[in-house]
Amino acid sequence: FDLSLKSGEEIEIEFRDSREVHGWGDACWACNDSPALNPAFDVTPSKLITAIITERGVIERPSVERIRENLT
Repeated sequence: FDLSLKSGEEIEIEFRDSREVHGWGDACWACNDSPALNPAFDVTPSKLITAIITERGVIERPSVERIRENLT
């Protein structure tokens, strides 16, 4: 969790090499010159999240306050 950010829009998305989505090993399911975006992760809108599972437990109906409580 990065509570210093105002929203997920401030998170910089890392993009990996597009060749990772063209195939694996000897298998190729897309031409190597096919354009592809390969984000390392995405940001899920908070309105779609009903709970967050952490090593400390489940945060139901997550909010900044409930996340802070879970971290301390």
